[in-house]
Amino acid sequence: MKAGIVGLPNVGKSTLFNALTNAGALAANYPFATIDPNIGVVPIPDSRLQTIESHIKTQKVIPAMLHLVDIAGLVRGASKGEGKGNAFLGHIRDVDAIIQVVRCFEKAPGGEEITHVEGSVDPVRDIQTIEQELILSDLQTCESAKAKAERAARGNDRDAKARLAVLEKMVPVLEDGKPARSLVLTDPDQIKALRGLSLITVKPVLYLANVGDDDVNGQGPLAQRVKEYAESVGSEMVPVCAKIESELSELDEADKAEMLADMGMDEPALNKLAHAAYRLLGYQSYFTAGEKEIRAWTIPQGCKAPQAAGVIHSDFERGFIRVEVYSVDDLVAHKSEKAIKEAGKMRIEGKEYVMRDSDVCHFLFSS
Repeated sequence: MKAGIVGLPNVGKSTLFNALTNAGALAANYPFATIDPNIGVVPIPDSRLQTIESHIKTQKVIPAMLHLVDIAGLVRGASKGEGKGNAFLGHIRDVDAIIQVVRCFEKAPGGEEITHVEGSVDPVRDIQTIEQELILSDLQTCESAKAKAERAARGNDRDAKARLAVLEKMVPVLEDGKPARSLVLTDPDQIKALRGLSLITVKPVLYLANVGDDDVNGQGPLAQRVKEYAESVGSEMVPVCAKIESELSELDEADKAEMLADMGMDEPALNKLAHAAYRLLGYQSYFTAGEKEIRAWTIPQGCKAPQAAGVIHSDFERGFIRVEVYSVDDLVAHKSEKAIKEAGKMRIEGKEYVMRDSDVCHFLFSS
């Protein structure tokens, strides 16, 4: 799972990226501090891995991973190349989801004045500024692609005709200031053609409200405005205090737990972000477990067993025979795989099996 972190300059985006990935030094407080995208790979917290390990002895435990891409601050006019906009927009096309960091504090912790690129703090305006730049970028992409598709469609090219049909529907949507994700398609060829366009605004967006240390749970008016906006577009808002997350990233687990309790927080931002990203993208986890490793794998909800096996290796999908499967709850109840089998809870499933969250699997395949 790969997510791009975007935001206007000086909203705390790179500070949060460094805290979440424990990257160390913070970016300077001025626009375009980061030009090439920094990439961090962070483990997705999942207590089920520890539950499995308590019953199955193993050499190592490997969580699912979240790839975070810190994309430099966008500004008004980015779609026209302002502020290195073209390069930044290109980096966004390569992610599964967009995480937009929105400033929800007037002054930085300690009272430091941080200049807002728009001159005032207005989180919904900031969200809409970035959304419009992404929409304008997609509109340029579609207008350019439409001319090419019209020429190719004259030759009776089926793919070109599907692409042209999508573009004829999409251009008016973007011209109306709406994101590509608002266009609902049902034709399989058109859905395939849409994926091939690599539009930015087709990607789901999660909003991170960067709050002050006096509003860690995002109950203040600025954060609540972001929450209301997110809900209105079918998304979520996760409150995060960059300063606190920076401090937490440098603590051991015991001190981290104590600080969280002192601040009235139930978990660090990374946990909240990972859970929200899973919900946003419609993902779930299954596990493999053995003497060599216990590992979490990320799959879409509704994924069938062969495709889930293919996440491990493409050979597993091609040669899929069956899967032996049980749940983490079965392991908790019966304490071992041997006992699960004896209780008749180990299931044998075939190619049409739809994977469930918390499945523990042993795939059988032919080479």
